[in-house]
Amino acid sequence: MQSPGKPRDAVADAQRGNWVDTYAPEWLKPYARLARWDRPIPLLLLFWPCGFGLALATLAEPARGFDLWALFLFLIGSVAMRGAGCTFNDIVDTDIDMKVARTRSRPIPSGQVTKRQAALFLVAQSLVGLVVLLQFNSTTVLLGVASLVLVAIYPFMKRVTWWPQFFLGLAFNWGVLIGWTSQTGSLSLPPLILYAGAILWTIGYDTIYALQDIEDDALIGVRSTARLFGRRARMIVALFYVATVALWIAAALMIGAGAAFLLAMLVPVGILGWQIWTLHPRDAGNALVRFRANHWVGLAFTAALLLEVVI
Repeated sequence: MQSPGKPRDAVADAQRGNWVDTYAPEWLKPYARLARWDRPIPLLLLFWPCGFGLALATLAEPARGFDLWALFLFLIGSVAMRGAGCTFNDIVDTDIDMKVARTRSRPIPSGQVTKRQAALFLVAQSLVGLVVLLQFNSTTVLLGVASLVLVAIYPFMKRVTWWPQFFLGLAFNWGVLIGWTSQTGSLSLPPLILYAGAILWTIGYDTIYALQDIEDDALIGVRSTARLFGRRARMIVALFYVATVALWIAAALMIGAGAAFLLAMLVPVGILGWQIWTLHPRDAGNALVRFRANHWVGLAFTAALLLEVVI
């Protein structure tokens, strides 16, 4: 049954009144939904780690200044590669998506787009991502190409491990390394520590996201950290968030961050704390709101690094 207020063919878990349902031309809507353009929060969660790496590199060498053009390219690349990743995920997961209430209305299982059309759209988005990647130095290009391995294996992880969120973290936060090397041309320990912290952050917030599907996942045999942690999910996510903050602060302090950064970190720490304090694991709507709040965590952490540069 069509939900009240939802347009025909809209995806069940997309926010009502999103720009795709409201403004996109009819021919574009199925592809926009396939690329998740109707849900910008995960796109931003892919984009902000690029900002982390870029801001950390700026803090390491303030004289170079913050590269706004690189940040813009990362945004375009994030749109393209997040869309490509979602398209590939939906091609692989069609049979699973048809069995889950939240996902059976997606374009492929609902018949709005065929797998062949989705594959062509995947290629087009990947080419956009490649064009963006080629604007950077050779180290960054090689890292970008290497990330495709993580993108390719992630959709299969829910079938073979209880930790698909870990593999999502590896893929979603690769931008930390991309952002850093785009400015420095090489890797070092601080961005690797920052990357590790971001992986733990993703395990935490995607566990919260997976709480929405825990019953369906149990019925069809899909694995997740939400199912693995069970009633301890809230406590364990809290531990992941604490470790995230510790690693992020360590990475920043290693390159000279000081009091301004530490003071500004109260904002992302406060948002993470609010998520844990108010999380109701059995309430899907509650979990979704707290998952979405992580966009503000990414923004606040990037701002904290840049505030130290300005000060």
